[in-house]
Amino acid sequence: MVAATSKPGHPPEPGARLHRIRAYRCLWVLALAIFVLDQLTKAWIDSRLPFNTYGPPGAIAVINGFCYLVHVGNTGAAWSLFAGRSTMLALLAVVTLTAIYRWRRPLGLRQLPVQISFGLLCGGIVGNLLDRIRHGHVIDFIDLHFGTYIYPTFNVADSGICVGVILYLLWSLRQPA
Repeated sequence: MVAATSKPGHPPEPGARLHRIRAYRCLWVLALAIFVLDQLTKAWIDSRLPFNTYGPPGAIAVINGFCYLVHVGNTGAAWSLFAGRSTMLALLAVVTLTAIYRWRRPLGLRQLPVQISFGLLCGGIVGNLLDRIRHGHVIDFIDLHFGTYIYPTFNVADSGICVGVILYLLWSLRQPA
Protein backbone atom coordinates (compact mmCIF):
# COMPACT_ATOMS: atom_id res chain seq x y z
CA MET A 1 0.00 0.00 0.00
CA VAL A 2 1.37 3.40 -0.97
CA ALA A 3 1.16 6.12 1.65
CA ALA A 4 -1.09 9.04 0.75
CA THR A 5 1.27 11.92 1.34
CA SER A 6 2.03 15.18 -0.38
CA LYS A 7 5.27 16.44 -1.84
CA PRO A 8 6.77 19.67 -0.51
CA GLY A 9 5.19 22.63 -2.29
CA HIS A 10 2.27 20.58 -3.63
CA PRO A 11 -1.27 20.32 -2.28
CA PRO A 12 -2.02 17.20 -0.23
CA GLU A 13 -3.21 14.17 -2.14
CA PRO A 14 -6.86 13.19 -1.63
CA GLY A 15 -7.15 11.08 1.49
CA ALA A 16 -3.77 12.15 2.90
CA ARG A 17 -5.32 13.61 6.04
CA LEU A 18 -7.41 10.49 6.65
CA HIS A 19 -4.31 8.34 6.14
CA ARG A 20 -2.38 10.37 8.75
CA ILE A 21 -5.26 10.03 11.23
CA ARG A 22 -5.39 6.26 10.65
CA ALA A 23 -1.64 5.99 11.23
CA TYR A 24 -2.26 7.10 14.81
CA ARG A 25 -5.56 5.29 15.36
CA CYS A 26 -4.45 3.34 18.44
CA LEU A 27 -3.37 6.58 20.11
CA TRP A 28 -6.70 8.25 19.23
CA VAL A 29 -8.84 5.31 20.39
CA LEU A 30 -6.98 4.87 23.67
CA ALA A 31 -6.91 8.61 24.38
CA LEU A 32 -10.66 8.83 23.74
CA ALA A 33 -11.33 5.76 25.92
CA ILE A 34 -9.33 7.17 28.87
CA PHE A 35 -10.94 10.59 28.46
CA VAL A 36 -14.50 9.17 28.35
CA LEU A 37 -13.91 6.77 31.27
CA ASP A 38 -12.35 9.59 33.28
CA GLN A 39 -15.23 11.98 32.64
CA LEU A 40 -17.90 9.34 33.28
CA THR A 41 -16.37 8.32 36.61
CA LYS A 42 -15.99 11.95 37.68
CA ALA A 43 -19.61 12.68 36.72
CA TRP A 44 -20.73 9.64 38.71
CA ILE A 45 -18.76 10.76 41.79
CA ASP A 46 -20.07 14.31 41.39
CA SER A 47 -23.66 13.00 41.35
CA ARG A 48 -23.19 10.63 44.32
CA LEU A 49 -21.00 12.49 46.82
CA PRO A 50 -21.02 16.11 47.88
CA PHE A 51 -17.84 18.06 47.18
CA ASN A 52 -15.14 17.75 49.87
CA THR A 53 -16.40 14.36 51.05
CA TYR A 54 -13.35 12.72 52.55
CA GLY A 55 -13.37 9.96 55.13
CA PRO A 56 -16.24 8.68 57.25
CA PRO A 57 -19.14 8.97 57.23
CA GLY A 58 -19.44 10.25 53.63
CA ALA A 59 -16.79 8.22 51.80
CA ILE A 60 -17.86 5.03 50.04
CA ALA A 61 -15.83 2.01 51.19
CA VAL A 62 -14.92 -0.21 48.23
CA ILE A 63 -12.56 -2.37 50.31
CA ASN A 64 -12.83 -1.36 53.95
CA GLY A 65 -9.49 -0.21 55.36
CA PHE A 66 -7.91 0.00 51.89
CA CYS A 67 -9.91 1.63 49.07
CA TYR A 68 -12.50 4.39 49.36
CA LEU A 69 -14.35 6.65 46.95
CA VAL A 70 -14.28 10.30 47.99
CA HIS A 71 -14.95 13.63 46.26
CA VAL A 72 -12.18 16.21 46.53
CA GLY A 73 -10.69 18.88 44.31
CA ASN A 74 -7.02 19.35 43.49
CA THR A 75 -5.81 22.71 42.14
CA GLY A 76 -2.29 21.29 41.87
CA ALA A 77 -0.60 18.41 40.09
CA ALA A 78 0.38 14.99 41.47
CA TRP A 79 0.70 14.94 45.26
CA SER A 80 -0.79 18.48 45.23
CA LEU A 81 2.45 19.93 43.85
CA PHE A 82 1.85 23.49 42.61
CA ALA A 83 -1.43 23.68 44.56
CA GLY A 84 -3.43 26.77 43.67
CA ARG A 85 -1.87 26.99 40.21
CA SER A 86 -4.66 25.40 38.20
CA THR A 87 -4.45 28.00 35.40
CA MET A 88 -0.70 27.51 35.02
CA LEU A 89 -1.18 23.72 34.96
CA ALA A 90 -3.94 24.06 32.34
CA LEU A 91 -1.57 26.09 30.14
CA LEU A 92 1.16 23.50 30.72
CA ALA A 93 -1.28 20.80 29.57
CA VAL A 94 -1.98 22.69 26.33
CA VAL A 95 1.75 23.23 25.75
CA THR A 96 2.43 19.53 26.41
CA LEU A 97 -0.26 18.38 23.97
CA THR A 98 1.06 20.81 21.35
CA ALA A 99 4.62 19.56 21.88
CA ILE A 100 3.53 15.93 21.52
CA TYR A 101 1.82 16.79 18.24
CA ARG A 102 4.76 18.85 17.01
CA TRP A 103 7.37 16.20 17.84
CA ARG A 104 5.29 13.13 17.00
CA ARG A 105 7.88 11.80 14.55
CA PRO A 106 10.95 12.06 16.82
CA LEU A 107 8.88 10.58 19.67
CA GLY A 108 8.16 7.54 17.47
CA LEU A 109 4.36 7.87 17.62
CA ARG A 110 3.81 5.60 14.61
CA GLN A 111 5.00 2.61 16.66
CA LEU A 112 2.29 0.72 18.53
CA PRO A 113 3.95 0.68 22.00
CA VAL A 114 4.48 4.44 21.78
CA GLN A 115 0.89 5.00 20.66
CA ILE A 116 -0.34 3.04 23.67
CA SER A 117 1.85 5.11 25.99
CA PHE A 118 0.84 8.44 24.52
CA GLY A 119 -2.81 7.42 24.15
CA LEU A 120 -2.95 6.90 27.92
CA LEU A 121 -0.98 10.09 28.55
CA CYS A 122 -2.99 12.33 26.20
CA GLY A 123 -6.37 10.99 27.33
CA GLY A 124 -5.39 11.74 30.93
CA ILE A 125 -4.05 15.19 30.12
CA VAL A 126 -7.25 16.16 28.28
CA GLY A 127 -9.47 14.74 31.06
CA ASN A 128 -7.74 16.78 33.76
CA LEU A 129 -7.53 19.84 31.49
CA LEU A 130 -11.29 19.79 31.01
CA ASP A 131 -11.75 19.63 34.80
CA ARG A 132 -9.49 22.64 35.29
CA ILE A 133 -11.46 24.61 32.70
CA ARG A 134 -14.91 23.55 33.99
CA HIS A 135 -14.33 23.47 37.76
CA GLY A 136 -11.10 25.35 38.41
CA HIS A 137 -9.68 22.14 39.90
CA VAL A 138 -9.33 18.45 39.09
CA ILE A 139 -11.87 16.07 40.63
CA ASP A 140 -10.06 13.31 42.51
CA PHE A 141 -11.92 10.37 44.04
CA ILE A 142 -9.80 7.22 44.45
CA ASP A 143 -8.43 7.11 48.00
CA LEU A 144 -6.06 4.26 48.93
CA HIS A 145 -4.82 3.42 52.43
CA PHE A 146 -1.81 1.22 53.15
CA GLY A 147 -1.91 0.75 56.91
CA THR A 148 -1.25 4.19 58.37
CA TYR A 149 -0.04 5.58 55.02
CA ILE A 150 -2.70 7.31 52.92
CA TYR A 151 -1.77 7.55 49.24
CA PRO A 152 -2.67 10.88 47.57
CA THR A 153 -6.19 10.80 46.14
CA PHE A 154 -6.29 10.42 42.34
CA ASN A 155 -8.56 9.69 39.35
CA VAL A 156 -8.66 7.75 36.06
CA ALA A 157 -6.87 10.54 34.16
CA ASP A 158 -4.02 10.54 36.68
CA SER A 159 -3.72 6.76 36.27
CA GLY A 160 -3.56 7.13 32.48
CA ILE A 161 -0.85 9.77 32.74
CA CYS A 162 1.29 7.76 35.18
CA VAL A 163 0.97 4.45 33.33
CA GLY A 164 1.58 6.15 29.97
CA VAL A 165 4.77 7.82 31.20
CA ILE A 166 6.05 4.59 32.80
CA LEU A 167 5.35 2.56 29.65
CA TYR A 168 7.11 5.13 27.46
CA LEU A 169 10.14 5.21 29.77
CA LEU A 170 10.37 1.42 29.77
CA TRP A 171 10.02 1.34 25.96
CA SER A 172 12.63 4.06 25.47
CA LEU A 173 15.13 2.32 27.77
CA ARG A 174 14.89 -0.80 25.60
CA GLN A 175 15.70 1.10 22.39
CA PRO A 176 19.23 1.03 20.95
CA ALA A 177 21.30 4.13 21.66
